[in-house]
Amino acid sequence: MTTDQVLIVIAISAYIMSTLALFTYFLSRERLPKLIGIPFAAAGCGVQFFELGYRYQTSHIWPLTNLYGSLSLFSAMSVAIFIGFAIKYDLWFIGGFVLALSASFLAYALTWNEGYLPAVPALQSYWIKVHVPLVVSSYAAFMVAMVTSVLYLIKYYGQRSLELRAAPAGLRAAPAGGPAGAGLQMQSYVPAQQRTLGGDLPVLASAAAEGSPLALWLATLPSLAKLDIMTYRIVAVGLPLLTVGIITGAWWAKEAWGAYWQWDPKETAALFSWTIYALYMHLHTRNSWRGLRSAWMSVLGFASIMFCYLGVNIWISGLHSYKM
Repeated sequence: MTTDQVLIVIAISAYIMSTLALFTYFLSRERLPKLIGIPFAAAGCGVQFFELGYRYQTSHIWPLTNLYGSLSLFSAMSVAIFIGFAIKYDLWFIGGFVLALSASFLAYALTWNEGYLPAVPALQSYWIKVHVPLVVSSYAAFMVAMVTSVLYLIKYYGQRSLELRAAPAGLRAAPAGGPAGAGLQMQSYVPAQQRTLGGDLPVLASAAAEGSPLALWLATLPSLAKLDIMTYRIVAVGLPLLTVGIITGAWWAKEAWGAYWQWDPKETAALFSWTIYALYMHLHTRNSWRGLRSAWMSVLGFASIMFCYLGVNIWISGLHSYKM
C-alpha cells in the first residue's frame, strides 16, 4: 500500500471508532463515549486533510481532479462542518450518523483510486482549485443538514406515535379510586390546534413521567424547534457555497468550452438542487413551512445532491462524467 492509502485506512479506522462511540452516546447520553468519539473524529478529519496535502506535494497533481479525491474531500469536510457546528451548538449527538456516512463515502472513494494520473486538459485550470472545493463543501454541509432533518423526523413521528397511544386513554374518564397516574393519562392527549409550532408535544413529558421508554429516549433529543433551526443554519452555510460554486463553474465553463451554460446534465442537476435549497430558505420564513415540511425538503434536497454528485457523474454521459 502507498503512503496515501495507509493514511486513508487510518482515517477510516478513526471514523469507525468515532461512529461506535458517538452512536453509544446518542443512545445512552453517557459522557464517556462522547469523550472517546470526539478525538477520533478530529483525528480522522486531520489525517484526511494531511493525506490530500501529501498527495499534492508528492505528485504535484491537484488531488481533486477525480472522484477519488473529490469524495475524500467530501468526507473530510462533512466531519469538519459537523465538528464546527457541534462545538458551537452541542450537536455531538448526531456524530454517529455523520461519521458513519463519512466513513462509507471514504471507503467508496477507494474504489475510484486511479493513482497519480494527470488531469485532462479541461481540468488543467486554476478554477479547479476554487470551484471544486466550494461545491464539495456545500455538499458536505447539506449532508450534515440532512442528518439533523432525519432526527427531526424521528422525534416528530415518535411523538405522534405517543400521541396516538395516549388519545384513547385521555378521552376515557378515570375510574373512581383509580391510580394516582390517571390524571397524567387524562391530560396526555392534546388536539392538533393546541400544539406549539415546531416544538415538542406536551404528551412527551406526560409519557416520560409515566416511564415510557420511547418517551424517555425522545426527551434526550433536542426539541423539534432546535433541530429545525439547526438544519436551517447548516443549510444557510451550504447554499451560499453552492451558489458561488455554480457561478465559478460557469466562468470555468466559459474558458474551457466557450459558453457559461450548456444545460449539461451536471449543470441541470446542480440548478435543480440549488432551486430546492433556495425554496427551503425562502419557505422557512413562513410559519406553516417550518418544522415537518422543511425537514422533508432538506431530505429531498440531499437526495437531489447525491443524484447530482454521483448519479450524473457516474451513470450519465456528459461533460462532467467520470465514466471511463
